[in-house]
Amino acid sequence: MTDYNSLKSDTLERMEKTVDALKNDFGGLRAGRAHASLLDGILVEAYGSMTPISQVGTVSVPDARTLSVSVWDKGLAKNVEKALRESELGLNPMSDGQLIRIPIPPLSEERRKELVKIAGKYTEQSKIAIRNIRRDAMDEVKKMKKDALISEDDEKKYNNEIQKWTDDAVKKIDEQFSAKEQDIMQV
Repeated sequence: MTDYNSLKSDTLERMEKTVDALKNDFGGLRAGRAHASLLDGILVEAYGSMTPISQVGTVSVPDARTLSVSVWDKGLAKNVEKALRESELGLNPMSDGQLIRIPIPPLSEERRKELVKIAGKYTEQSKIAIRNIRRDAMDEVKKMKKDALISEDDEKKYNNEIQKWTDDAVKKIDEQFSAKEQDIMQV
């Protein structure tokens, strides 16, 4: 990178993608209600590679406590059932040929706390990613200073700006975690 504006746009874009990725991760954590996005992160062994469940069947929500997956290829039904069973979601799928029904049991207090821990892990991974993005941007600014492209005052100003972006991104991540924690703990 040679100029600060391209560094700024790249850094902000990467931070925003990290925040969005956390939102997707949280979509996979259930709060006691059936939701099609609950199965988004589950990969199925299909045709020699790991494939998202949405690419091997149709995920639907027949009622508030049930999900169903209509598998397109009957030969993959066992693999889909296995992937659902082995996921961290604690699901117990029932196969009926190409249709797999997944009852969503009400969450126990213990399971709710476990889900909050998992959400906390996702949150911490996102914060680490944000800090790595900050480090990359600050290293780039240091390099620009070393190459005499910017002054020492500019270096300080840019580093302060980068830190502000980092703080904003971490704040968004913390807000998402708080909202998800409330959602999970709500009975």
